[in-house]
Amino acid sequence: MSGLHCELCADVRISACPQGAAKPYKDVINVSWGDPHRGGLKPLTFVRQVLAACFYPELLDSSKLPLDAKQRAEWLLERCEGSSVGCYTSTAGISDVVHRVSEFIRRRDGGVPSHPKNIFITCGSQWALTNILKILVDSEASPRAGVLVPAPGHSTTVWSVTGQGAVVVPYYLCEEEGWALKVEELQRALDSAEGVCKPVALYVINPGNPAGLVQSRESMEEVIRFASEKKLFLLADEVYQDYIYGEGSRFISYKKVVAEMGAPLSDSVQLASFHSASKGMMGECGLRGGYVELLNLDPAVMEYVYKIFSIGSCGSVSGQLALDIMSSPPQPGDSSYPLYEQTPVCTLVHNVKTASEVLNRLPGLSCQPGDGGAFLFPRVDIPPKAIQRAQEAGIEPDTFYCVKLLEEAGVLVSPGCDFTQKEGTHHIRLCTLVCSDVFEELLRRLSNFQTNFMKDFS
Repeated sequence: MSGLHCELCADVRISACPQGAAKPYKDVINVSWGDPHRGGLKPLTFVRQVLAACFYPELLDSSKLPLDAKQRAEWLLERCEGSSVGCYTSTAGISDVVHRVSEFIRRRDGGVPSHPKNIFITCGSQWALTNILKILVDSEASPRAGVLVPAPGHSTTVWSVTGQGAVVVPYYLCEEEGWALKVEELQRALDSAEGVCKPVALYVINPGNPAGLVQSRESMEEVIRFASEKKLFLLADEVYQDYIYGEGSRFISYKKVVAEMGAPLSDSVQLASFHSASKGMMGECGLRGGYVELLNLDPAVMEYVYKIFSIGSCGSVSGQLALDIMSSPPQPGDSSYPLYEQTPVCTLVHNVKTASEVLNRLPGLSCQPGDGGAFLFPRVDIPPKAIQRAQEAGIEPDTFYCVKLLEEAGVLVSPGCDFTQKEGTHHIRLCTLVCSDVFEELLRRLSNFQTNFMKDFS
């Protein structure tokens, strides 16, 4: 196994079914998911070597594994109960791994303190978010609790909010300004909730999904002040923090900005920030490893948080191992360092730049330049005839577009209606974390399809 580089993946290019009418393509390119390995990027060698040795300790005697991988596996096994990954861990996670996550956060945030007691390792960031919502939302309250959620935004978050009995209060990102988050729009959304629900939390995604927004410090400070003034619990989804490629853009955590704004905000703003081994350099979606760090919660509430997380016993041990490697990766001088340092960001930069150039030249398509994250969310101006056909079929116009794109060009993308969008607008979401040769073929097919689509329905 080599480092992180492109390899065609069966789930990205799916063989076309031979049954039915002949198609002008041999396979389907699936970019509807944000799954790096499904996108054709191979797992990091060091991660898989350490996991293999942890799951099959006899490999520790093998000469095929590098010394640093064996040393890391030994270190992790010593911290597992019974020296086995098959044992339960503490509710918050393996203690020393939690401490390493805390140290990772401190380094990332330039020395801002991070306390292990405020960190819970979980089976992915969305699982952690659902648990925090259980604490914030009283499903029997009247009026019902509400959560401000970005539009467009992550569809599973909507399901998490409604699943707890809360009301989704959408605030719309400004597409014309690169999907900017505007405080005046937050206020409009808050006003719209009057008489409908009582908002208790504000959820932000930075970098964005599906919109590739990377917030500036100024924008984040405005959001923090708004949350403080309106007494909203701040939920910061930061799982794409390693995917920053916009010129002049850089990731800053909400935790860091809150701390550096000083008292009284640094002592009062309640914050839950989420990260995951599913994204970034690792891309280990299936291992289910994420964490939540909590800030400024009352000790009595923290006790309840512990009880809520205890219901699931503990996070996936394989995910905890992955988080340890993410938090404390190989360093210069380690034998595994050269391979580990190969990242998918260069692939992202190439794909995003190419896509922006191609899509913005096509009739009926426009795409805001992405600054971060793993997706683009281009706007599709669907002709009235196509909208009418969609209505006759009983589906949304952008779903109709996506079905046609799949049938005629063999490209699978997600319709914008799955992510909430402004009335009268239509979009598609496509993942850019795909090998460049596959992505270029995707753009070729999409270009031909779009040209024909506009001719057929104009």
